[in-house]
Amino acid sequence: MTAALSLGTYRVRAVGQAARAALAAGSPWVDTAPNYAHGYAHEGLRSVLRTYPTVQVATKTGFFTGKQGHAAQAEKVLSREEAARGHSLAPHFVRWQTERSLAVLGRADIVFVHNPEHHGHGLDRAALHGRLRETFAALEEYAQAGRIGGYGVATWSGLTSEAFTVPELLTLARQAAGSAEHHLTGLQMPVSLIMDDLMRQALNGVGPLMDAKDGGLITFGSAPLHGGELLSAMTPELVDFIRPGLSPAAAALLAAGSCPGLDVVLTSASTREHWDDAAKALAAPLTARELRKVTDELSSE
Repeated sequence: MTAALSLGTYRVRAVGQAARAALAAGSPWVDTAPNYAHGYAHEGLRSVLRTYPTVQVATKTGFFTGKQGHAAQAEKVLSREEAARGHSLAPHFVRWQTERSLAVLGRADIVFVHNPEHHGHGLDRAALHGRLRETFAALEEYAQAGRIGGYGVATWSGLTSEAFTVPELLTLARQAAGSAEHHLTGLQMPVSLIMDDLMRQALNGVGPLMDAKDGGLITFGSAPLHGGELLSAMTPELVDFIRPGLSPAAAALLAAGSCPGLDVVLTSASTREHWDDAAKALAAPLTARELRKVTDELSSE
């Protein structure tokens, strides 16, 4: 089973245009964040999401632009020092940022805690877990009130650096909710042929993706093209090895989207042509055996 191809708006310039193309093509999710597109991603999505009321929306809390930081400082949500850091998981800021997101987007099926491992906090492991518990508790309030569908963690290196594990995140969510009935519903992490550790583990039936599925979480794969860097490594020989006839981008997306345990793969395709190219490739996913051959081939180079 292949992951569902969905729109990720990181590095997308014309967010509204990309969203119209993706949603017209049937994208089930739109993933965004308050700091994307220099802080204008939410505004770019506002009218499009009203046109597509059934598409599911994921946004984030944590990072903010300089302009957003000044607004938080002016409203006494952050101090000058906190605003200068560009990232906060303080519960009062999480609530403030979530309110602003909902006001523009109109809804949020998942609010991801954005890169909680971010170095700006300078927290040790125990302190980081305490901060996560507080952040989860703030988002639990919104979920229990029916204002958001749930929350999750969007991480770049937190799982591979072992800043936290999936079982630990589930435990923190139960503690934040005060019961087993928590609203931690999603986990987002990079899955690509460059950052392929999680992919290799999943092929062996272990690792964060398997833990997330066991915990009932929706799994999202971000950066399948590694911010575009992977395209330069997609030689004609590698593309043919994955599947002859594909474009480099489609081949890279096919590999990521075929990862076991992955529910959603996010792409920043901004035109219908690029979207259809990727969707056609993902319609026939690689088998686990085929994907293993690809990862083995890359590791031998």
